[in-house]
Amino acid sequence: MLSAIPPDFTTRNVKFSSSGISLSGTIFKPDHASAAVVLVHGSGQEKRMTEFAALLAKNGIAVLTYDKRGVGESGGVYAGPEVGTNNVDFSNLDLLASDASAAVNALSKDLQNTQIPIGLVGYSQAGWIIPLAAEKNKKIKFMTLFSGALITVKQQLRFQFYTNGNSDFWDTHTEEDARKHIMTDPDRYEFTDTDPCDMLTRLSVPGLWIFGGKDIQVPVNLSIEHLNVLKSKRKQYEYKLYPALGHNTSSSDTKEPVEYVIKWIRNRK
Repeated sequence: MLSAIPPDFTTRNVKFSSSGISLSGTIFKPDHASAAVVLVHGSGQEKRMTEFAALLAKNGIAVLTYDKRGVGESGGVYAGPEVGTNNVDFSNLDLLASDASAAVNALSKDLQNTQIPIGLVGYSQAGWIIPLAAEKNKKIKFMTLFSGALITVKQQLRFQFYTNGNSDFWDTHTEEDARKHIMTDPDRYEFTDTDPCDMLTRLSVPGLWIFGGKDIQVPVNLSIEHLNVLKSKRKQYEYKLYPALGHNTSSSDTKEPVEYVIKWIRNRK
């Protein structure tokens, strides 16, 4: 019989408070951490992301991943389309940003080493949440976003409604056509909008965005244009485009995007 190889990291379940409720998560701590991150959810009823956390920990990155509020073992009320609520209103995105900030404080306290840089890694909807969290908490030293939009929530929804889940969308539509609908289609929902560029203009921490060229949920070329404007203002923002990938850049068949992110995080100082 083959003996199991013990992991080179430890795990510990934790609870921490945010905006009056208790959130539950797990800390993955490598033997010698070079950086640390809190994982920020996309939309949906997301529990803690243990598989991705373990991969990061194996590469020397400490992680706190937690159940989203109202999901799994975390308290609070989950807001999302599945239960008929609008989870993209600014008030809810800001609340989720407060949760991410509280998670950073919990991870920082556990590490007990102020020399280890702590950042946020997130997916999709986290493109709006992470900049909000980074403004709230000066402990956040970097941001990494998989398929995070650099446009307003309403603009993103117009694009998503127009593509309508059609995986072949970009085979039959042009960039000009898509942008026309992003800018002029009527909004199906009314809510307080969020523009990530407002926060990103004020932030000074480095950030990395990973995009897929065939994304039908986030208009990538428009997001990259906004990112380039911010870069022209000497913001430490970078992006990596994978032309053949769609929205799920963090969980595609190729390991290259995740490996690129791990290398980038490990180079934070």
